[in-house]
Amino acid sequence: MNDLLKIPCVLMRGGTSRGPFFLASDLPRDQAEKDAALLSIMGSGHPLQIDGIGGGNPVTSKVAIVGPSEVEGADIDYLFAQVRTDRQYVDYSPNCGNMLAAVGPFAIEAGLVQAKGQHTLVRIHNVNTGKSIEAKVPTRGNEVVYLGDASIDGVPGLAAPIALTFVDAAGAKTGKLLPTGSPMDVIDDVEVTAIDCAMPMVLMRAADLGVTGYESPQDLTANRALIERMNRIRVKAGAMMGMGDVTDMVIPKPVLISPARKGGTLSVRYFMPNDCHPSLATTGAVGIATAAVTEGSIAFDQAGRPAVPAQIQIEHPAGRLDVQLEMRNGAITAGLLRTARRLFEGYAFAKPAAATEHAA
Repeated sequence: MNDLLKIPCVLMRGGTSRGPFFLASDLPRDQAEKDAALLSIMGSGHPLQIDGIGGGNPVTSKVAIVGPSEVEGADIDYLFAQVRTDRQYVDYSPNCGNMLAAVGPFAIEAGLVQAKGQHTLVRIHNVNTGKSIEAKVPTRGNEVVYLGDASIDGVPGLAAPIALTFVDAAGAKTGKLLPTGSPMDVIDDVEVTAIDCAMPMVLMRAADLGVTGYESPQDLTANRALIERMNRIRVKAGAMMGMGDVTDMVIPKPVLISPARKGGTLSVRYFMPNDCHPSLATTGAVGIATAAVTEGSIAFDQAGRPAVPAQIQIEHPAGRLDVQLEMRNGAITAGLLRTARRLFEGYAFAKPAAATEHAA
């Protein structure tokens, strides 16, 4: 194995996502070498990622890179990487709130943050967006507690709850909550809301695209005409949002909005962007909930015109995700509960950059 790179690695589930966690200091410092290592470790460029540890799906082809932070008010830096399954490309443009649920536990167990009492507050600086998130991690003594009685839709079984608070998540990539300057625009004869809060997204009514919005993720992903139409809209929206040509980026994410059917506030289908999420991204939930309280957005009327403070209950394919919106220092904060689990630890092995390029 002398010709392979040996990198310490912890595989963790965070929320409804899963992926390897690395200390920033353990990865190559050169960007091209780092990308090559991640692509090799995950096995990207093959639909099953058969030559790596990726799961062949966007929700299981994610990477978290964690290290100490020099940002005032933050304990650690968290860089998220979406490693494409269909081709060899690492996208650092988005954040991932589900993986974020495991960042606090990883940081404590890596010795970056000292556990204190029954709950340890980990202040996280997301490098992708420059935004701050607070994670309240259950601890006992010097150890993270993973077992508990909390459940989240999309994950079987019970676990200890991890409370995440997104502090002033508006303008995560563009610097503006409404990057186009309007809560509603029309693109290709479809009314949309382009919003940037935790995750840049383009919200559309499902009915306006000829679907109900209650279809299964598999059926929606298989509807290639729908996927292509939404992609055309999101590319145009990306330009209007000041993000340039987003053709090769996974943001902004398309989201279909429908009336709630099970007592919630809204029903959604979230795309990544060419596959429908089996549940809902945490960052997506924060943005959708914020759109629901933003006057003039397509989600505002659908949600019954709620005002902050509010609990927005978002129905998704695997169940429901509740977001609590509050005001702090004049800005909206979004709180929600997730769970996480440490799955295994050891080493990941990567081909050198030259070998990875040859394989591509």
